[in-house]
Amino acid sequence: MPLKLSPKTVKRTINGVLLLDKPFGISSNKALQIAKRIFSAAKCGHTGTLDPMATGLLPLCFGEATKFSSLLLGANKTYEATLRLGFLSTTGDAEGEISQVSTKNDHPTLSECEQVLSRFIGKIMQTPPMYSALKHQGKPLYVYARHGESIERPAREISIYAIQIKVLTATELQLVIQCGTGTYIRTLAEDIGKALGYGGAYLTQLRRTVIDRFDLPQARTLSALEVMDVDMRDGCLLPIDSLLQAFTAISLDELAATHMLQGRIILNPKSFCDLSEGQAVRLYDHQQQFIGLGEIIAEQKIAAKRLLADA
Repeated sequence: MPLKLSPKTVKRTINGVLLLDKPFGISSNKALQIAKRIFSAAKCGHTGTLDPMATGLLPLCFGEATKFSSLLLGANKTYEATLRLGFLSTTGDAEGEISQVSTKNDHPTLSECEQVLSRFIGKIMQTPPMYSALKHQGKPLYVYARHGESIERPAREISIYAIQIKVLTATELQLVIQCGTGTYIRTLAEDIGKALGYGGAYLTQLRRTVIDRFDLPQARTLSALEVMDVDMRDGCLLPIDSLLQAFTAISLDELAATHMLQGRIILNPKSFCDLSEGQAVRLYDHQQQFIGLGEIIAEQKIAAKRLLADA
C-alpha cells in the first residue's frame, strides 16, 4: 500500500508588521518560525533579537515589510529588568553559572541608589559581553565563551536616557531602563551592581516594553494568535508604513507616482521644497496608497530608495 503524504501547507503572500509578545525560553528566530507557520506566510523576518530568557516586544515583518525591517535596529528601546544583587553570572543572566560575590549587610537607601544610577544616565562607555552575537574573525563571541576563551572587546559609546526604580530590596533591584541602540542590559546590570557596592549583579528577568513608537499593549502572544481565525489574525498586522512614521510623507499625483514606480527621478512637490538632500521620505500615490521610500537628491528631486514590488 503506497505511503500517503500529508498535503503541504499553502504559503500565503501577506504584507504587514506583527507586534509579538515573545514568550520566555525560546529564541527570537524560533518565535519567528512559529509565527510564520501560524500565518502560513511565505516570507517573514524580525527587526532585532531578544535573548531566549527575555520576553516582550518583538516586531516581525511579513512580505514586503521585510524591506524596511532594518529601520528598527537603531531604534530606542525600553526594558523592565530585575537584577539580583551581590551575585555574578557567566552569561550575565540566569542561564549562566552563578557565583556569590558579596555578603554585605548594609544596603543603600532608595535615595543613595538613585544617586548611583544617575551616573549611568547620558552617553557612557560599555564593553560588550563575551556572551553576545558580536563577531570576531567571523565567529560570534559566544562561541569563544562556550570554549572558555576570552576575546578583548573595545568599549563603545551607548546612550541611557532614563533609569527608574520599581522595587529595591536587600538582594533585588527592579528597574525601567530607556536606552539607545547597542545597549547590553546584562552588562549594564553587572556594572550597576558593582557601582552600588555589591560586587556585581545579573539579570533574573528582562522584558522589552517599547521599541520606537511601538509598545507592549499593542502586541499579541503566540497562544492568542493560534486560536484566532484567519481574518482576525490578519487584522493584527499593522501596515508597512507604520515602520516609517519618522519620515516625512509626500503625496504624488498619478503621473509622478507612475514615473517613480518606473524608476525615474521626479521633481519634489513645491510644498516640500525645504527638505534636505539625502533625506528619506515616505511616498504615497494619488489614492494615498503607500508605495515605498524615496530620497531627496540634488535640486530638490526625488529618487526611488526602496519601493514596494506590488505597488
